[in-house]
Amino acid sequence: MDKMWSGRFSKGAAKLLDQFNASIEFDQKLYAEDIEGSIAHATMLAKQGILTQEELEAIKKGLEKVKQEIEEGSFEWKISDEDLHMAIEKRLTALIGDAGKKLHTARSRNDQVATDFRRYVLKANKNIIEGLKALIEALLKVAKEHTTTLLPGMTHLQHAQPINFAYHLGAYMSMFMRDIERFESSYERNNISPLGCAALAGTPHNIDREYSAKLLGFDRVSINCLDTVSDRDFALEILFNISTMMMHISRLSEELILWSSYEFKFVELSDEYSTGSSIMPQKKNPDVPELLRGKTGRVYGALVGLLTVMKGLPLAYNKDTQEDKEGVFDAVETAYISLEILKETIATMKVNEEKMLQACKKGHLSATDLADYLVEKCNIPFREAHFITGEAVAKAEELGIDLSDIEYKELQAIDSRIQEDVMPYLSIENSMNARKSQGGTAIARVEEQLKFFEEYLSQK
Repeated sequence: MDKMWSGRFSKGAAKLLDQFNASIEFDQKLYAEDIEGSIAHATMLAKQGILTQEELEAIKKGLEKVKQEIEEGSFEWKISDEDLHMAIEKRLTALIGDAGKKLHTARSRNDQVATDFRRYVLKANKNIIEGLKALIEALLKVAKEHTTTLLPGMTHLQHAQPINFAYHLGAYMSMFMRDIERFESSYERNNISPLGCAALAGTPHNIDREYSAKLLGFDRVSINCLDTVSDRDFALEILFNISTMMMHISRLSEELILWSSYEFKFVELSDEYSTGSSIMPQKKNPDVPELLRGKTGRVYGALVGLLTVMKGLPLAYNKDTQEDKEGVFDAVETAYISLEILKETIATMKVNEEKMLQACKKGHLSATDLADYLVEKCNIPFREAHFITGEAVAKAEELGIDLSDIEYKELQAIDSRIQEDVMPYLSIENSMNARKSQGGTAIARVEEQLKFFEEYLSQK
């Protein structure tokens, strides 16, 4: 009967219940948030005259001692204590006596855990934003070196139009910028203090929620306590944001896997971030992007898991909500290492410009330019121009060459309206630079885009 809530019970909890009910094996990760929250709560209680100054000093000193024991590894985590809140309070009371028992005045484990977990998620939002900025910086550095490096742009994984490698990397920088904006928005929306909501209905004690919120760095306090203690939208949001970010990482990873294969050879991943085979000595495997691609599914699972936990819960707090943390902890740690290792993989890879250029000579990438020429110079309706260009592509296929290498006489034979000034339109370089519209792949436009990302990062 050593439970802090056991006064109402005549029998002690079964060991099986202790094992099933406890969260202490994983929620101890929140020890710093919990101790900081308790110090803020005690400080507020003393300000309001609910604790004496002597009691406050004893509580603060005791909690610092508990924190020291945890960080030194001498703190004993007992499964019978259920969760870190009970474990810390029990140890505090053992250290300082009755003053420790007063700490829980005007709060519940419901608002306590909501405060701890919310602060953990808010910190994670900021840390992930920093990781995303570093990744964009790595992509930007590579992009600046490859504004003239030709690359086949693809749709349906088929050669479509010539672009440059910087432009392609800019697409991923755009994705990761949107990820930053999502994390920033979530941080602002969820920077709200639950502390003082108690179990669900507030407290009769004369507390100052605004004061404790300020001490903990929250922007404001929550509006409705019934909602607050059972709200896990902030946890769902970070899981959704990480899932979206990992989807972007997975798409880039898929391209790195393709590009580093013998079929492409567009890039070579550093030996530092590649692995070998246990049986085939020649192998150099892209395990980093493969694992990143795989870990995306793991994060999705955490999101769907918590959505499923929350979908049928009545107000207010329910024990089901204990299942909110492990998936978030795992997803956050996955996000941290994924961003770091992808950044290093990008920074250390070698770009094979010649292979990219050779690939641009396959697939008739300047076909759209020929159609544009027929429309602009020959005043031919686009649908007819499309058909004529198709004939030219078929002729190039018959000759075993790329459309960019076809001779003028062959085009003249297809349609007499085609003049010799068509030839520059077939150039791969000219085709890439012809797309001058805002957001296009022309070098001048790409340089504008890179400048935008540079300025964006400088303002963060």
